[in-house]
Formats: sequence, C-alpha cells, structure tokens
Amino acid sequence: MSEAMTDGALAAHLAQVTGALLLTVRESRMCSAHTLGKAGDQTANQFLIHALREQRPDDGLLSEEEKDSPDRLSRERVWIVDPVDGTREYGEGRSDWAVHVGLAIDGVATVGAVALPGLGVTVRSDAPPPLLPMQTPLRMVVSRSRPAAEAISVATALGAVLVPMGSAGAKAMAVVRGEAEIYLHTGGQYEWDSCAPVAVAAAAGLHVSRVDGSPLVYNRRDVYMPDLLICRAELVPAVFAALRGRPADNPVG
Repeated sequence: MSEAMTDGALAAHLAQVTGALLLTVRESRMCSAHTLGKAGDQTANQFLIHALREQRPDDGLLSEEEKDSPDRLSRERVWIVDPVDGTREYGEGRSDWAVHVGLAIDGVATVGAVALPGLGVTVRSDAPPPLLPMQTPLRMVVSRSRPAAEAISVATALGAVLVPMGSAGAKAMAVVRGEAEIYLHTGGQYEWDSCAPVAVAAAAGLHVSRVDGSPLVYNRRDVYMPDLLICRAELVPAVFAALRGRPADNPVG
C-alpha cells in the first residue's frame, strides 16, 4: 500500500484485514473464552497502529488499546480506531461486534469503515449502501444488556420495537443497512466507539448528533462522549420531541 491510496480505501482495507486477523485468532481455539478478548484486542491493535503509522505518518492517532498522546491534539487529521468494538461479543463467538477505522478532520468524523467480520461485511463512508425504506413499526437498536432508559422511553413514544444488539458499531451499521431506523445511546461512550460509525452513517445520509442536537466533535483532550443519536433524517423531529416528553406527529405517516 502507498500514500496514493485514498483515505476511504485505506480505512476499508485496514478494517477488513483486522477483521480477518480477529477471526483467525478466534478460530484457532488456542485461547479460552477468558483470554480470547484480550488476545484479539492486542493483536488487532498492534496491526492497526503499525499500519497507520506507516501509511499516514503525518497524521495523529487515537486507539482504545493504545496509550493516548497529547501530540494528536495539534493535528488536523487524526485516525480514531477501535480494534475490537464489542470485545465481549467477540469472545462469546457472536457476530455483533465490529472493527472501527475512522478519520476525524478538524474534529469532524469524515472518513470511516466499519467491518462486521462475523457477517463478512465491511461498510465504508466512500461507498455507503443506499438507504432502504423504513419499516412499520419502527425499530430501535439498544444494548442487549443495559438498554438506556431514554431509549426505552423514546421507543415507547414512537411505538418502536426494541432490537437488542451488542457493539456500538453493530448497532450503528444496523441503521445504515436498513435493519433498524434508530440508534439512541445515552450510557456514555468514547470517541473510538463512534467515530468510524458516525462517518459511515453521515455518508449514507443519516442524521448524526448528540441527543440535544449538537454536533459530535472528535479529537478532544477528554475523549468521553456522553450520548449519541443516529437515525433516519425523517425521524429527527419525532425523536427530539419524544426525548423532551412531547407528543409528535406520526413519524412514518
């Protein structure tokens, strides 16, 4: 690979290769369920870190599995990666985990690729899939272990069906791929949990923001992100109305 490779192509290639590595580690059966997650995290992180530093040496870098460096704060371009988004699901042999490779430019999630290795799918911002028609009743993806109270409240107000799912990337891509219409999260995340998914979702034409409607800003000193909304643009007024406890017109009528 060379510098001539576009950012989108690089993100997709790295996400795919990392996903393949993770499947190889899991399928080797050399690690118990207790240690598989750690082995996968470390293997995937080392590949991504070395590959990005070689392919984009002038860019900043932030990874969940790497010690943070304040050097990234002075960079306009910062790669933000999550080597295994959904370590628990990965270790349990499930398919709802992901690999995130995102690029924030001037604080905006601009380029991204999310690999879903368990499904054999990589979704990328430079070639997003067309949005499928919305379904009735609406579907909202939520944590399979700790659905947020706000998400349950909004789902109730909109008559949406809850769809429990594992990792943040898997949930975001479910909306991109037409398997759900809304992903609303209020339980707190970090920049690597959403940078690549947000870039892909925005490229696909979905609404992306904080739950108060403010923009998602990346490459901050504090990488904690309290909340996130990814949904069909047509549903934004109804979702915000439900969040404020107000009645809304039929969102799909």
